[in-house]
Amino acid sequence: MSSSTVITNIATLVTNDPSLGDSSPLGLVRDAAVVIDGDRVVWTGASSKAPATDNRVDAGGRAVLPGFVDSHSHLVFAGDRTEEFNARMSGRGYTAGGIRTTVAATRAASDEELERTLTRYLAEALRQGTTTMETKSGYGLTVADEARALRLAAAHTDEVTYLGAHIVAPDLADDPAAYVALVTGEMLDACAPHARWIDVFCEQGAFDGDQARAILTAGRARGLHPRIHANQLSHGPGVQLAVELDAASADHCTHLTDADVDALAHSRTVATLLPGAEFSTRAEWPDARRLLDAGVTVALSTDCNPGSSFTSSVPFCIALAVRDMRMTPDEAVWSATAGGAAALRRTDVGRLTPGAYADLTLLDAPSHVHLAYRPGVPLVSGVWRRGVRVV
Repeated sequence: MSSSTVITNIATLVTNDPSLGDSSPLGLVRDAAVVIDGDRVVWTGASSKAPATDNRVDAGGRAVLPGFVDSHSHLVFAGDRTEEFNARMSGRGYTAGGIRTTVAATRAASDEELERTLTRYLAEALRQGTTTMETKSGYGLTVADEARALRLAAAHTDEVTYLGAHIVAPDLADDPAAYVALVTGEMLDACAPHARWIDVFCEQGAFDGDQARAILTAGRARGLHPRIHANQLSHGPGVQLAVELDAASADHCTHLTDADVDALAHSRTVATLLPGAEFSTRAEWPDARRLLDAGVTVALSTDCNPGSSFTSSVPFCIALAVRDMRMTPDEAVWSATAGGAAALRRTDVGRLTPGAYADLTLLDAPSHVHLAYRPGVPLVSGVWRRGVRVV
């Protein structure tokens, strides 16, 4: 039988439901309590009105917010690209293979090695408050290696994405049409049973608009919902294609026209911003302010991967978004919780409302604003996932 727990004496509770709190998007409740029964939230409100429960936890005047929802990561990989990062940060040229380096190492790794890496970074993210994490394939680029990556990922997270179309596999570099046929044929057949989503890197040097449309359409026909790496390095068709296909998210969104912004604002497609990538590559920052002012739904994610954004820390990305992408602290926290849930088409995570999963993060601070106010400080002092305290 499940037991109920009240977390009381919360200085600031982020519910992400304006009807439960101060009418802001965060739905803030001061001097608050939240009641967990089993794996769900069953009540939120003022501490003084909290119902009786089996167990009681005193938050000690600290803040509680929903567990972070990280909707974009690449955790099934092997190898190391330290030299590449060091060269980039030192202003030196680097001629090694980038993604291809990781592909070679991943293909050579055992299942046990890949699973150990995957679970290491999932655990690392959990300690920093991430309770829902999407992850992708994309470093195998053969039928067997892509299916293996997704099978391993599916054993540890519900949000698994088939990214056979990360780059054209080195084996078929001279015949991209043959690789697209593989990704939409035999590889898709092997991978679809293990995934919920299909993704494609729509960019110069990867896949063009027509190839991306063919790949996403084929995946959708097999029951995988589209998401897309869009407009990261240059302007391209990715955002417009995302809206056309009702993709759950267009990720990166750095180089946008007014038409792209307008299309996103009038769609269900979430713009997922990944500031760790800009930090780690010294690239141009996405203009979150422009998107938010236009009414676009924005998510924040880590893009955790060994090449361009090797961070699993959503708090770090919140601080970057506030400092360098012109988001307010409230907007950044909403985007890292409810926004990430929207990018995964989820309503049971990213909020602390009756019926939602009891995924909570306790901060060693009185307010969620401290995530940006005190960057780099390990403020997460407690995490509950599905009603169980895990940190």
